[in-house]
Amino acid sequence: MSEDQQSCDQRRKPVDALQLGPRKRPSATDPLVHYGRHFGRTVHALCNFQALLTNGILRMGELADTPEENFTAKERREHRIFQELLKSVAGLEERLMQGGDDEVDAVAELLTKGASGARGDDTKSLKGSVLDWITPKGQNLIPPLARNVKVDRGFHHERTGALLCPAGLDWSNSETKAKLKSGEIIVAGDQWPLFLYADYHYDPEDPWNGLFRSVLLVCAYRHVFTSPSSVDKEPRATRSGNARIHGMTRVTLPSIAYIATQIRFALTSSPVFSRTDTVTDSERFYNSVLDIFEDPDEKQEVDDLIIWWNRQIFPSFSTARRPLVKNSALARIREKRARTKESSVLGGDGGSV
Repeated sequence: MSEDQQSCDQRRKPVDALQLGPRKRPSATDPLVHYGRHFGRTVHALCNFQALLTNGILRMGELADTPEENFTAKERREHRIFQELLKSVAGLEERLMQGGDDEVDAVAELLTKGASGARGDDTKSLKGSVLDWITPKGQNLIPPLARNVKVDRGFHHERTGALLCPAGLDWSNSETKAKLKSGEIIVAGDQWPLFLYADYHYDPEDPWNGLFRSVLLVCAYRHVFTSPSSVDKEPRATRSGNARIHGMTRVTLPSIAYIATQIRFALTSSPVFSRTDTVTDSERFYNSVLDIFEDPDEKQEVDDLIIWWNRQIFPSFSTARRPLVKNSALARIREKRARTKESSVLGGDGGSV
């Protein structure tokens, strides 16, 4: 039998016609790469997985009996992230504890591949899209900005410069603007830009007012987590968004920090994202946002913020349980079941007397 006939016979192999077939060809990618993509976006974006796993295993082994207070705040945060990783990936703890150094290296490499890949995809995707969101409706940016070249962004352009201007500085002041353009004023990562604020307005008397509530952040979050088409509230995507793929039903605080870091970079003139870039200072920016989110003294503001974000991204989100509608089928089923249980209990009591 020829190879063509053999392949033809293979194609004719009976299949179950009454079952819905797969929408796309199954991927051979290791599940850890898949989870690494989600982890980088929602748990920690700039994680050194090799160190995270090594230190985490040490905490579970040799340092298991060490009191929690003996560890620094940074070490405690790191271990919380490690535990989140174990909780989210079935069988990972057993795999790490029973495997040797080679296994740890392999796991770290797969997670890193996923996180780096997602970050690169988002950086590339947001580079052009951000221009659509910062351009006033019915107008054009003057001068125009290229979608694939960033050299004219940052403090070199009026629009991106105004959005990147640190809160507390006046972009309309010609001297301030000139110093930002020339680099005489160096902006550190923990000097937060105006684009983080609703309406791009900063109130020095109430610095939490509108913080992390800008339309620009919401557009970018929807673009990455739900679908690019959901930004204009007209979902047209045929593929599931990242949130749905990973079963994500609530916004995480690190995911807000991640999107803010991505947008900040997209507005700058830097061509390549690097955690160690001292010009964009992205790592310091990202960590400074996480620090404020985890500060116990800011808990009330942060709790209010996460509720606000969940309502923007997941419209069905509610902090309160909705009562059943009276006379609905579900309400009547529950009511009937309650009566049956009550009769059963009363009957049992009566029989025991």
